[in-house]
Amino acid sequence: MNRTALQGSARVRLALGAALVSSVLCAPVCAAPSAAAAPANASEVTAASSVARTGAERSCPVVYFDLGETLVHTAEDGSTGYQPGAASYLRALRERHIRVGLITNVPSSWGTTDAARAARLKKEVDGTWQGPAPFAWKDFGDRILTPRTEAERKPAPALWQRAKAGAGHCRVVYQAETAEEVTVASSLGFVPYQVGRPHRPAFLPVGLVELLGRRSG
Repeated sequence: MNRTALQGSARVRLALGAALVSSVLCAPVCAAPSAAAAPANASEVTAASSVARTGAERSCPVVYFDLGETLVHTAEDGSTGYQPGAASYLRALRERHIRVGLITNVPSSWGTTDAARAARLKKEVDGTWQGPAPFAWKDFGDRILTPRTEAERKPAPALWQRAKAGAGHCRVVYQAETAEEVTVASSLGFVPYQVGRPHRPAFLPVGLVELLGRRSG
C-alpha cells in the first residue's frame, strides 16, 4: 500500500473514531428513540486525534456492565442466557486484557459482603442458565458490585461511586440497557453507552474502549 493510500486510510479511521466518540457522548442525552445522533465536527476530530496521540500513556480502561438485559437475557420461561453478541464481546475484551465488572441490583439480604452476594447471584443465574457456554464469571473477578443496603440500589449513585474509586486513575465505562442508568453513570464520570439501541453497535466498540482508556479517567 502506498503512502497516499495509508494516509487516506488513517483519515477514514480518525473520522470513524470521531463519529463513535460523538455517539458515546450523546448516549445519555439521546435516549429518546426519535433523537438523531450529532454529526462529528472539527472539535470532535481534534479530540479523537488527541486520544490517538496518547498511546504512550498506560491504557487501563475498566468496563462495567449492568447484568440483566444487558449481558444476560431472561426468557419468558425463566431460563437465562447471553444477550446476542454479549459472549463474543466479553471474549474480545478478554483478548485485549481489558478489565470488566458488574454493577447490578440484587437483594442486600443475599449477603453481608460483595463476595457473598456475588456468590448468590452466580447460583441464581447458573441455576437457570441455558446455552453452549456458561456465563464468564471469572472475567469479572472481584469487580461484582451489589447493594450493601436497599438504599444503595441503582439508580442511587453508591455502586458507581464505589466502582470509580476502585478504578484509580483508569477511565471507567458503563454499559446498560436503560437510559436512566447511563445518565446517572455519565454524571458520575463514567463513559456511558446505552446498549440495545437501533442503528448503532450492540456494545461500545472495543477499539474505542482502548482509545478512551489511554487517557486517565
